[in-house]
Amino acid sequence: MNRYPLLALGFIFLISVTTLAQPKDSNKTPKTSNAKSTKDVEAERLLRERRANAQSLLLNLAADARNFNDAALRARTLARIADGLWETDRERSRTMFRAAFDAAEIADKEGEERFQADIRASRAASGGGSFAVASQPEIRREVVRLAAKHDHDLGEELITRFNEQKKADAEGKSARSNPFGTSDEATRQRMSVARELLDADDIHRALQFADPMLGNISVATIDFLSYLREKDQLAADQRYAAMLGIAASNPQTDANSVSLLSSYIFTPHVFVAFVATGTYTTAAGGAPPPDVSPDLRLAFFRAAAAVLLRPLPPAGQDQTSSGADGQYLVIKRLLPLYEQYAPAELTASLRAQMTALSSAASESTRSRDDDEWVRKGIGPDKPSDDWEKRLLDQIDHAKTSDERDRLNFQLASLLSGKDDLRARDYVDKIDESELRKSARAYIDASLAIRAVEKKDPDRALQMAKNGELSHFVRAWLLSQVASQLAKTDREQALSLLEDSAAEAGRIETSDPERPRAFFAIANVVLNLNRPAVWDTMSDAIKAANSADKFTGEDGQITFGLNTKGSSSINQHSFPDFDVAGIFAKLADEDYDKAVQLAGGFQREAPRANAVIAIALSVLEEKKK
Repeated sequence: MNRYPLLALGFIFLISVTTLAQPKDSNKTPKTSNAKSTKDVEAERLLRERRANAQSLLLNLAADARNFNDAALRARTLARIADGLWETDRERSRTMFRAAFDAAEIADKEGEERFQADIRASRAASGGGSFAVASQPEIRREVVRLAAKHDHDLGEELITRFNEQKKADAEGKSARSNPFGTSDEATRQRMSVARELLDADDIHRALQFADPMLGNISVATIDFLSYLREKDQLAADQRYAAMLGIAASNPQTDANSVSLLSSYIFTPHVFVAFVATGTYTTAAGGAPPPDVSPDLRLAFFRAAAAVLLRPLPPAGQDQTSSGADGQYLVIKRLLPLYEQYAPAELTASLRAQMTALSSAASESTRSRDDDEWVRKGIGPDKPSDDWEKRLLDQIDHAKTSDERDRLNFQLASLLSGKDDLRARDYVDKIDESELRKSARAYIDASLAIRAVEKKDPDRALQMAKNGELSHFVRAWLLSQVASQLAKTDREQALSLLEDSAAEAGRIETSDPERPRAFFAIANVVLNLNRPAVWDTMSDAIKAANSADKFTGEDGQITFGLNTKGSSSINQHSFPDFDVAGIFAKLADEDYDKAVQLAGGFQREAPRANAVIAIALSVLEEKKK
């Protein structure tokens, strides 16, 4: 009968032991967990509120944007808002993308009219000589790119509309071939979208957009295949082989088509085409020749020979882009490759064809053995020292002052590209005073930009002190040197920022370059003296409100020169001139203050760009 009390005691003992075995701070764990949970809940609540506020900002801006008078601004604003709201409201975003495309059609038409007006004005100013005109942005391409990123069918719909519009615009125009292949706007549009999807590693969707165009031989299609090969060698080689088969059997394929096709095998991203009056070239940096299979290389040589060995059309009936001169030069360019890689019988046939063409080609064409573009990427380039000696020799034998001035400027341009200050000495040798003044500004701006790109603060400061620079370029140059010295000499960097702001203040109040300079300064101040950035931004917004043409985007340093014998224009884009980057950073710093600051813009364009940047910084943060 006494065993039950003993059992009860044993049970109590076990409970006591178990209780004693618990850690001393076991009661603290729930408190820590609860504290952390409360903190997370509060952070999530704040993030939801901020996301809701960001979406509200975009929706209110979209309602305003439909009434913007500027079609380009209306298109860009609606497209960017649609891009930002895609995850939360796809139907509304699709509607916005279509409205954006409608506005972009108007904007592109207006841009083309401005471009043609600039051409007419420049032609008149040059007295019928050479001239250069800055290009206009393609707004429809921007809209299609954003839409296609989210929805393939919508992208196809907009590209089809674009194609129909361009066909209507092209009615009645000459059908003569283009040296760079099929380069209509619709093809470039589609390939541009495909390329951007490829850059984002969305190969499947990129090929969906590109495949319908890959039967055409053009810079856009072949360059796309070269970039594709870097990510998917098999897919690129298969499509290139199919392109070769189409080219060999197509009567429209000419010598320049062959030259473009050679880029994929031998000179990726470098394209050369020839016409009787000169050379068409484009190069995006270039890359080493890919390691293609012998079979693919042989397929190129056979397809190329099938085109290059065709007889010349009768006089007056040649509709090729190359003509006899171009065909002769393409063979001359490719013959060293045939001699190195192709079967002997093909090489002999091509050599005989070049001999036969020599009687039809002009004397100037036959003498172009020395032409750098005949050998570009195929043989070794001439050292720049050789070109310098050649130009000096031509200067010594120049018969007129105009010819000597032109050669001195060419030599100055060559040396400025090498970051060689002797370029300024040759500018000083130009006799004609107006040309000398314009050339000095052109060369000094080139040297200044080179110094920043090479991160050479000493050279940059030398150019800021002695260069013939505009207030805008000098202000930008000083701000960039300050940025480069921020870690090594903060005191000097702060002093340079003061000098930069003073220089920016010398720019005309109504000039859009004035706010661009202040925004460039603000980006540096944000990294160097963060609390002071809000005051700098106030100065930038004040400058923006005084400049009618300031939009807050497409900020560039642009400089050019027209001479009697040549024409050139340089455009260098710098994101620091635009409002988007700085407002996205400020939103991370103080969201509410950034929103309030954006409201200080009096004009639609910079305010819209700032609001979109702030809102997307929050929405993109959630995606990440």
